[in-house]
Amino acid sequence: MPIANAHWISWTAADAKACIRLPQPTDHKYTRGVLGVVTGSRQYPGAAVLSTAAALATGLGMVRFYPAAELAALVLQRSPEVVIAQGKVDAWLLGSGVASPGGLSISNCLRHRQMKLARQQAAPTVLDAGALHLADTLRAPTLITPHAGELAALLTSRGLQTSAQAIAAEPHLWAVRAQQALGVTVLLKGPLTVVAGPGIAITLPPATPWLATAGTGDVLAGIVGALVAGRHAELHNDAALLARLAATGAYVHASAASIASHGAPLTASTLMASVGEAMRKILGSHQG
Repeated sequence: MPIANAHWISWTAADAKACIRLPQPTDHKYTRGVLGVVTGSRQYPGAAVLSTAAALATGLGMVRFYPAAELAALVLQRSPEVVIAQGKVDAWLLGSGVASPGGLSISNCLRHRQMKLARQQAAPTVLDAGALHLADTLRAPTLITPHAGELAALLTSRGLQTSAQAIAAEPHLWAVRAQQALGVTVLLKGPLTVVAGPGIAITLPPATPWLATAGTGDVLAGIVGALVAGRHAELHNDAALLARLAATGAYVHASAASIASHGAPLTASTLMASVGEAMRKILGSHQG
């Protein structure tokens, strides 16, 4: 079976460097990638701040934030570069910090907006947390970023019975199985992060255990969203590129965690502040 025969690639700094789009002298803000972001909620407002700021730190032309009104002020206070006006986007990031189905009314409104926007503008889409239910419903290249519990719930809702414990015990197996069942690229977060896409399977180096703290997944989503927006034009013709960009985002995330931690506790805020330094180290690394 394809699951048993998957060839796993170990991701390196050189691999990550090769996936990061560098700005060219002829670029402007619209050619460097525009990321549309629907994240955060009344329950988890910080997710909007973390995801947008992390995307900006990773490097792209513009972040368009589609907020509930009370979230806009929080986002702009931290990142005045964020654009609130609606417009064309090159990629979507949906769901970080949005409650799962059955949550508060504001989350129900956000879920409705997610579905409508993603279908109106069929751009490559990153689905996190409260938007994972959109997996296998979109026309555009789609990446999901669940942890084991979220993936278990998603697969069970599609008729494939499993558990968080089973997925955590065999992440390689379940990432590939989810990719095949849902037809999307899967970035499965955990002590060992793995990525499975069409014809490609990637293992990330272990990250510091200090990374297991609230909000760090929102930072990861922002990083990956920025990378996807930067290379959006290539994704329709290269089925494996989305997996490589997901792995690169996870590599940047783990590198930023190492910088922020230095062997001690970190927070999502200190992690986010280290994304730029992680990018500099990766871009300065030697290929080969």
